[in-house]
Amino acid sequence: MARHASKSIFVTGAARGIGYATACRFMRDGFDVIAFDIPEADFSQLQTDATALGRKILLVHGDVAEEADWRRALDQSVEAFGHIDVLFNNAGISGPYRGVTDVDIQAFDRVMAVNVRGVFLGLKIIGEHMKQRRSGVIINTSSISGERGGGDVFAYTTSKYAVNGMTQSAATSLAPHNVRVLAVCPCPTGTEMVYSLERKLAPGDPESVRDRMTAGIPLKRYGEPDEIASVVRFLASDEASFMTGALVPVDGGALAS
Repeated sequence: MARHASKSIFVTGAARGIGYATACRFMRDGFDVIAFDIPEADFSQLQTDATALGRKILLVHGDVAEEADWRRALDQSVEAFGHIDVLFNNAGISGPYRGVTDVDIQAFDRVMAVNVRGVFLGLKIIGEHMKQRRSGVIINTSSISGERGGGDVFAYTTSKYAVNGMTQSAATSLAPHNVRVLAVCPCPTGTEMVYSLERKLAPGDPESVRDRMTAGIPLKRYGEPDEIASVVRFLASDEASFMTGALVPVDGGALAS
């Protein structure tokens, strides 16, 4: 794909996992990056990568569930780069591994705050910026859990169904303004979020959890962050210019099985 030296991408949850892989992929293609993550996030590797690639990077600590943090990040982004071309609305948490009657109410609310309110605020605040410019692409990170029930991860599953609904609703309302909105729906991916779940469910035998989770994936493995990043890169490109409102599985065939 052609390089876009004057373009920028805003990535939430950028310090590690899928967010980090996506930020690096876009930098390799010539994008500058606004990296947004929680206050304790370590941006040092991302900064090193940006320097090595000769890209500009803006590092912003904040909470995606807080409107003021989003508006501060937008102001800093416009000051640094003039505009935002792509938003990767990626930050999320897994929450408790509990069914509906066992999930703690406060834990449920926190999952909703990060995974739903956080995505909503990105759509609203960065979406308005793109709407005014009549240009932009927003890609949300959903999950195959947003396409089918997941009884033991009630809060997470609920949040991802909401992300899918927001994606399609926002795609419809922003299409007249030349702003596309899509979602990627990964299966379990090789990130610390998934590895920590393995350790939590089976401290002495995390591989057994991996075996159970990959049993329902026809390719019989987790996805890799770089594989998700490649799909995000395609969806943000001109090659996908007639795609909006799509919920794109990146799941090794899990939804087909």
